[in-house]
This record gives sequence, C-alpha cells and structure tokens, in this order.
Amino acid sequence: MKIQDLAFIALLAGLLYIRKPKLFVVTAIILLILSMPLFQFWVFFTAQRFVEYAFFLLLIATLLFLFKKK
Repeated sequence: MKIQDLAFIALLAGLLYIRKPKLFVVTAIILLILSMPLFQFWVFFTAQRFVEYAFFLLLIATLLFLFKKK
C-alpha cells in the first residue's frame, strides 16, 4: 500500500463523514486534473490510481445523490 492509497482512504473517510455529494464530485475533478500532468510525465502508476480514485468518488457521489433523503 503506497502513500497515495493511505491519503485516499483518509480523504474518503472524511468525505463519507461529511456526506456532501458535491464535495465528492469536486474532489474527483481535482484528482482528474492532477492526473493529466502525471500522464504527460509518464508517471503512469500514480496517474492511473488518481483516475481510479476519481471514478470511485464519482460512483459514491452518484449513490449519495440517488439515495439522498428528502
């Protein structure tokens, strides 16, 4: 387990505690923007992880939007 995995788990725990879907989406967009220069500099492992994290954050945001109590 690398340091970015531990940072993502801590970030995910904080976001799940807050439970605001918009923060999940904003965080996913930030991760996608951060992954672009990493792909350009051929740092594929970290860039691929950032894209995977963004996917999971968007998936959780979608689930929170769907099952949001009104």
